[in-house]
Amino acid sequence: MDEDSESGIEENGAEGDDGTDGGADHATPLRRGWTTGTCATAAARAATEALFGGGFPDPVTVTLPGGQTPAFALAWTDQGDGEQGPWAAAGIVKDAGDDPDVTHGALVRARVWRGPAGSGVTYRAGEGVGTVTLPGLPLAVGEPAINPVPRAMIAQAVTEAANLARQPADLVVEIGVENGAVLAKRTMNGRLGILGGLSILGTTGIVVPYSCAAWIASIQRGIDVARAAGLTHVAACTGDLSEKAVTARYGLPEQALIDMGDFAGGTLKHLRRQPIARLSLCGGFAKFGKLARGLMDLHSKRHSVDLDWLAERLAALGASADLIAQARTANTAAQVLGMARDAGLPLADHVAELARAAALATLDGAPVAVEVLITDRQGVIVGCAPGW
Repeated sequence: MDEDSESGIEENGAEGDDGTDGGADHATPLRRGWTTGTCATAAARAATEALFGGGFPDPVTVTLPGGQTPAFALAWTDQGDGEQGPWAAAGIVKDAGDDPDVTHGALVRARVWRGPAGSGVTYRAGEGVGTVTLPGLPLAVGEPAINPVPRAMIAQAVTEAANLARQPADLVVEIGVENGAVLAKRTMNGRLGILGGLSILGTTGIVVPYSCAAWIASIQRGIDVARAAGLTHVAACTGDLSEKAVTARYGLPEQALIDMGDFAGGTLKHLRRQPIARLSLCGGFAKFGKLARGLMDLHSKRHSVDLDWLAERLAALGASADLIAQARTANTAAQVLGMARDAGLPLADHVAELARAAALATLDGAPVAVEVLITDRQGVIVGCAPGW
């Protein structure tokens, strides 16, 4: 991951908190896919029907929160008798559509067995599914990382299957993802205190390609975890280089590092609702040049670098007419930054101050002290707007 190419997270959803879809424009519609929560629900439904003697339905149909009823082919089934009694298991291969989802093609498994009378539906983390180890998430510490909406979907599906078989819906549902521990290294789970594997995610059951809701949700959960840990200083960064720079400057713990990516708006709006005392915003010069203009989505597909605006900033700093003209015809923001350096003009500091003002305006009086740190393409801090 660098300052212009941010890493993805496990799944994407619908519209984001900053009111943008966060993705590139496409000439043809992108194919939607299914969340891990939907796949886990389908696998659990099939396993429950088999547990109660009805065989494995193939395909198996489930109901999504929006009322859609997709059907899924089974990729794997198994049955047996263990210490907990008879069990049945099924697996669904996840199809994320055209979304760059790290779990696309993964086998999502569910194993189901009877629980104690009156226990209802309970959940276990199987191989490849993580466990919550830090407070601040919508799940208690020690719980399997199966989010609330997927839990509700699974409970509805297995309860329906139990009712059809005229059996009590006292069931233990164990969800696993093949190779999930390895895939989890490509997500933010470790930083959020989810250890041992992936999260089972989804709010609508459908993956909308290239949307930003999941990234925004991950930012929000990161802030919530930091607050629950009692941290008073967090750093929201646009990429690896800026994250390394702010870590070297302050030595912040991992839970204090928020992978903001391009979503300045989503980050600041959540901090407005859930404030933390000190916020370091750290990112590349080009991206924070957009924030300085009051833009809250920093993606290059949404907003391009405005060279005329940068030239005007140089003018405000007393640059020569020749330098201003060169800036207007530069190839990149980095080139303009280099011109300013050569001329001894503090352009990066000036842009940082404007970016800080834009961030404070979005925070709208929330008790958050803000500093802005700007890095060059080598990850060196070249601009600063102090906040404390």
